[in-house]
Amino acid sequence: MTRREIWDAVNRAAASVYDAREARAVTAFVCEGRLGLRFTDVIVEPDAPCPLREELASLTAEIRDRRPAQYIAGYAFFRNMKFTVREGVLIPRPETEELVGLIEAEHGAEEGLRVLDIGTGSGCIAVSLALALPRSRVTGIDISDTALATASENARRLGAGVRFERLDILDDEGPQGPYDIVVSNPPYVTRSERAQMPPNVLWHEPHRALFVPDDDPLLFYRAIAEKGRTVLAPGGRLWFEINERFGPQTVRLLENEGYADVRLREDLFGKPRTVCARWK
Repeated sequence: MTRREIWDAVNRAAASVYDAREARAVTAFVCEGRLGLRFTDVIVEPDAPCPLREELASLTAEIRDRRPAQYIAGYAFFRNMKFTVREGVLIPRPETEELVGLIEAEHGAEEGLRVLDIGTGSGCIAVSLALALPRSRVTGIDISDTALATASENARRLGAGVRFERLDILDDEGPQGPYDIVVSNPPYVTRSERAQMPPNVLWHEPHRALFVPDDDPLLFYRAIAEKGRTVLAPGGRLWFEINERFGPQTVRLLENEGYADVRLREDLFGKPRTVCARWK
């Protein structure tokens, strides 16, 4: 098959489940990530042979099954870095990039910070902060062995010195401090919000990393805030990515737990998305 035939076959599969704009984006991401075929290659030499015919049927089937393009390609971009992702590990989001950017802006001039990332997933937060904060000591924890293996792989490949540990923040005793920064993007989507989620997320991304009960949407924030009181050094900062629906409630929770200078910030779309607080 030629480059053009390969590209058109992938695009037809994407167009069968996505709108035209998203189909083009999925086609470009998958073709380059999985097949090493860029659109410029197709434009320059459309009739050049592309010896990937045997993989094409599997690839187009994955697309029609709405498997996320990042899982098909095997990576996602986060802060202009490639992070390995696989099923069982949450795909990094732009909102989380904003969270990391805020932490870097506020703490980038400080050296030797002790940082704890709770629910590290792919390691995108932990690795990014280890690379952005001078001589920081970063630890990432997660309950998932798949996530921890993926995060460790990303840290090695990107040259970040991060220590990873298996820990259940809800049930275990908790990490040993002290830390200057505790950061988390915990599960925060309520189960009643599932109906609003696209199939590629709902069918393939790990529900344990996404959903919380409707009757206790701040479950993880409460647990982390409680443990933060003993884990954080005096003056240490707690940073959260949050559900836009529960901004004021999260602020009140932290204030009731004894945190000071609690700040709620909006994301690029004007939605409440991050909270920062200081332990006294």
